[in-house]
Amino acid sequence: MSKYARFALALAVGTGLAMGATGPAKAETPKKGGTLSYIVAAEAPSYDLHKESTFAAVHPIRPFYSLLIRVNPENPQSPTDFQCDICVGEVPKPTDGGKTYTFKIKKGVKFHDGQVMTAHDVVATYNKIAFPPEGVASVRKAFFKMLDSVTAPDDETVVFKLKFATGSFLPVLANPMSPIYSAKDLKEHGYDWHEKNVNGTGAFKFKEAVAGSHVDGVKFEDFHMQGKPYLDGFRALISRKMAIRVQAIRGDRAAIEFRGFPPKQRDDLVKALGKDITVQESDWNCVLLYTPNHGRPIMQDPRVRQALTLAVDRWGGSQHLSRIAIVKTVGGIGFPGHPLSATKAELVPLKGYGTDLKAARAEAKKLLAEAGKSDLKFELMNRGTDQPYKIVGTWLIGQWRQIGLEVTQRVEPTKTFYNELRNTKNFDVSLDFNCQSVVNPLVDTSKFVGSAGNNYANFKGQDQQLEEIYEQMLQAPEEAKQRELMRVMEKRALSDQAHMGVTLWWYKINPHRSYVKGWKIAPSHYLNQSLDQVWLDK
Repeated sequence: MSKYARFALALAVGTGLAMGATGPAKAETPKKGGTLSYIVAAEAPSYDLHKESTFAAVHPIRPFYSLLIRVNPENPQSPTDFQCDICVGEVPKPTDGGKTYTFKIKKGVKFHDGQVMTAHDVVATYNKIAFPPEGVASVRKAFFKMLDSVTAPDDETVVFKLKFATGSFLPVLANPMSPIYSAKDLKEHGYDWHEKNVNGTGAFKFKEAVAGSHVDGVKFEDFHMQGKPYLDGFRALISRKMAIRVQAIRGDRAAIEFRGFPPKQRDDLVKALGKDITVQESDWNCVLLYTPNHGRPIMQDPRVRQALTLAVDRWGGSQHLSRIAIVKTVGGIGFPGHPLSATKAELVPLKGYGTDLKAARAEAKKLLAEAGKSDLKFELMNRGTDQPYKIVGTWLIGQWRQIGLEVTQRVEPTKTFYNELRNTKNFDVSLDFNCQSVVNPLVDTSKFVGSAGNNYANFKGQDQQLEEIYEQMLQAPEEAKQRELMRVMEKRALSDQAHMGVTLWWYKINPHRSYVKGWKIAPSHYLNQSLDQVWLDK
């Protein structure tokens, strides 16, 4: 069994836990009809999934769109099990020494406004994502460093040419944040049109959205998968307060929250609902970060940034916070447990990961004194979402106070938070995250490179050495060399330069009403959200 196969098996162990049910799951015939109500913990900054990187956009918007390929909904824990969505047959194998992928596109696939989709729509989509014009946001542009071109020799064929062969390409194509847009829409309406408008080929058609309340979708009768969707529609309810979200499931006003709850809320729901609640759990390809703004003079000295990470007790924090928040595992830049990611023995030598907390904090104070910043004061910008942002943010401030820093916290609603993180850069240090879909560390770790579209630390062009290490890692043909270079990159990004700070990796817990069928938990709250396979047993 390969390392990747063992990794997929380890992810699957312990998932899909059914509370109040016994015996193996039986194959059931899906029932048609009904509306799925689910609850979302934040409101989407925009509807453009090419631009966004938040579950708040994925959960209500993903069901309106299709992908070129997707993770198998029946096996979403696997990092290698992909199936065609709008392509034909099996996912193709590469040719030309691994540098050419040729896809055949389904005939007759319709957009919700009646347009017929062709290969040219796929090309326009990937050109927008991988090669965006100046000023057009694409937070996953760095994921496509290996892509040289995408062309359509005819209406039913798409050809991707790579600069170099890499196993990271198919997982990138399966990313749910890369829905297929209409080339006509992009040409006639412009690249910003999808921020406020929806026109996809997904299982559901946009009905309405009420700000701060809900997003509604209805069954698309011309959906390209025969017999699907099973549901008549869905309603994505919006509520920032966790207590309200939990009560919505307990009172059956919502059937599930796809993002996840902390352990206590899971236990309370199981105790209250018994056999009427089912719980699925999984490790989570999502890590909470704190990001110093290198554009602020107080954060430009690496010694100051090193002091910030040295002050944080990650090992102790894991034990405490995992009982009250959706965080758990200590890790580096790669998803913990993956063959490419660091072991504890490899993490401990890095600044902020040692087991002697007293010595680490003494070093932090010494570095601050050398930098002339012993009395440093700054503001931590945070997102107005309880789990895990506000909990971890408050914990971080307590950690930094242990080395004499005076830190205040400013909490912003999701839209404002993203605007300041991405655009105005109006922060000293901000909570940040690296939440990805298919577990793919070679690409996921691009977040830590200054040139990445989703890197908000504001040091683009200032660390060419880190850029070169990442490029070498991405192009390395053998796993052993990839792993070696990832350790070099990790040390420079997190320890030597301390450009950004990793706090803890997340843990996913999804209690849902037992009548929700057909949905399986994935190691990401972005995956398996098309809802075409979901049905209600009621």
